[in-house]
Amino acid sequence: MSEADAVSKSRSGPVTVISLRKDFENLGIKKGMRLLVHSSLSKLGWVCGGPVAVIRAIEEVIGVDGTLVMPAHSGDLSEPSSWQNPPVPESWHGTIRKTMPPFDRSATPTRGMGKIPETFRKMKAVVRSNHPQVSFVARGKDALYITDDHQLDFGMGEGSPLARMYELRAFILLIGVTHSNNSSLHLAEYRAEYPSKEVCKDGAPVVEKGQRVWKEFSDISLSTDDFEDIGKAFESEYPSLVSRGRVGYADGLLIPQRELVDFATRWMSENRK
Repeated sequence: MSEADAVSKSRSGPVTVISLRKDFENLGIKKGMRLLVHSSLSKLGWVCGGPVAVIRAIEEVIGVDGTLVMPAHSGDLSEPSSWQNPPVPESWHGTIRKTMPPFDRSATPTRGMGKIPETFRKMKAVVRSNHPQVSFVARGKDALYITDDHQLDFGMGEGSPLARMYELRAFILLIGVTHSNNSSLHLAEYRAEYPSKEVCKDGAPVVEKGQRVWKEFSDISLSTDDFEDIGKAFESEYPSLVSRGRVGYADGLLIPQRELVDFATRWMSENRK
């Protein structure tokens, strides 16, 4: 969406820190919450201050005892033979493995995450977990606990920030996006048992003992194909746990992470073939 489109969409006026703060409070966000946010800035309308305003409004609502978390994934740091969007010639694979710059928590940009997390990761006092593909960024009271010791193998499983947020009873906030963007459902994939679940190998450039190396690691084959069905089923079965409302000109959704992950784990075990 162009800026002109955003202006045209904002028929009742611009979106501001003040209006966003009110929207977040109406949605049920409270002081002290640990909040995992997935977002689309373009869906919000014209925001006075852009992504900085959105981040500021959230942090003003959750306060100094809260913790703001966002995905900072960099999926391009991965095994090139598995790339599909787009694929690259097989003759390039070796060159990519040898020359791709290694993951750097401060320098590696996000990929496909949107403007809000990309802005957030570069802010003062924001910390980033040390996974080359599926890192998370956080700021607030529990930021270090959530991001510390992110395991390389099975990157969104038990050794991940998602599992730490599950322990802390975090909430998920979707702004202008759907359950297909809901990374917490990946944690359920690791916990569920279903026939098509399989372990695979991946790789990424990292720094070990001061040297760049191409590091192979294990993961499972992940899929978001049924995430929309899972989200709808959860909302239908547990409507009292779901809060929907407007955030700017976008749809907002607030859900407790633990209850959703537990439900999704059961759903996948029963329905994935």
